[in-house]
Amino acid sequence: MSPAADRLARLLGHFLPGPLPVRVRAWDGSQTGPAGAPLVLLRSPDALRRLVWQPGELGLAEAYVTGDLDVEGDLADALSRAGRSVRDRPATRPGPAGMTAATALAVRLGAVGPPPKRPDGRARLTGGLHSVARDRAGISHHYDLSNDFYALLLDESMAYSCGYWTRPGDPAYTLADAQRDKLDLICRKLGLGPGDRLLDVGCGWGSLTVHAAREHKVRVTAVTLSRAQHEFVTARAAREGVSDLVDVQLRHWRDIDGGGYDAAAAVEMGEHVGDAEYPAFATKLHDALCPEGRLLIQQMSRGAHAPGGGAFIETYIAPDMHMRPVGRTVDVLETAGLEVRSVESLREHYTTTIDAWRATLEQRWSDIEALVGTTTARVWRLYLAGASLAFAERRMGVDQILAVRPAREGTSGMPATPAGWYAEAGPA
Repeated sequence: MSPAADRLARLLGHFLPGPLPVRVRAWDGSQTGPAGAPLVLLRSPDALRRLVWQPGELGLAEAYVTGDLDVEGDLADALSRAGRSVRDRPATRPGPAGMTAATALAVRLGAVGPPPKRPDGRARLTGGLHSVARDRAGISHHYDLSNDFYALLLDESMAYSCGYWTRPGDPAYTLADAQRDKLDLICRKLGLGPGDRLLDVGCGWGSLTVHAAREHKVRVTAVTLSRAQHEFVTARAAREGVSDLVDVQLRHWRDIDGGGYDAAAAVEMGEHVGDAEYPAFATKLHDALCPEGRLLIQQMSRGAHAPGGGAFIETYIAPDMHMRPVGRTVDVLETAGLEVRSVESLREHYTTTIDAWRATLEQRWSDIEALVGTTTARVWRLYLAGASLAFAERRMGVDQILAVRPAREGTSGMPATPAGWYAEAGPA
């Protein structure tokens, strides 16, 4: 019988014209494909069987997270090079004779059989889309993995969002510096000062909440739907001596009550709101602000034809997420009565941020693997590699959108120019 790699090359040749986009080493040690291409290791015929039962992105992802398929070298580089090759040469569907030959090759390779066991960790949500209970389950699936896991992955600020890299290329400038600069930028854009009231919707582990209270003496109402985050931020505020300025609330955004806030922020939380619900979300934020109160949304975006995170992310990482083009978000905010004053793209900053998380993941691999298990660790390795590429290749974006609730007379209270936002210190 011919080596498995040769049979695999013939099988793939029925669907992918031209040379293979990667080099493949099969379970019997045989290899095929271009010598300089990324090396993909197929450790078992189960890798192929997963694709038979679940063709496309999710089948490939599950083959990787189970270890049936592996990649030698940098995963993001391999995904990028293979993806470009496939996009340049789209797959074809063989005719009846080709399909018969492909089926025979698949049988001989062991790709035909009962479906392999699916890996653990799939999100299993029930109930109406974006109901309070379903949203709570979705948030819990992603953010309640464990506070210890995120403490290993993130920097000491515990900011799980795009940083702002003001000194790129400086080896002394770290992820923690970029996250501090991001928090400073948000506070300057919001014009925060002592005694101001800030509503932090989707507060995460309290990076903005604590920074605003500690550095600007702001009174913060922090809202989260995650029980683990609620406990963490409450304890963190006490530990950092700002509990008298911080009120942490465990509630859905729909249940936010009161108003008169000088500023509000939602940092990478709007992706979890839902498309149909976003107008009500924008109205809730508008109504929470006092006249001339400012709103900062930091939010990821995607094209109109690919609003979700993709099959793998929605199954294993962030179920029910929805992203829209940034212009659509601006339109919804303005329809709610807000005036958008600034939109700043941070797309390249996110690639750098995610690559820093990827480096930490690899440096602390043994600790992370011991904490959450090999499968979950590999899910996150694949997730971060794919996310880095999505921003680098402009399939995703992220923006800071600054808006204001104008007073009845039309005044905004905004500075004449944004120059002060980008100074180390200065008036807002």
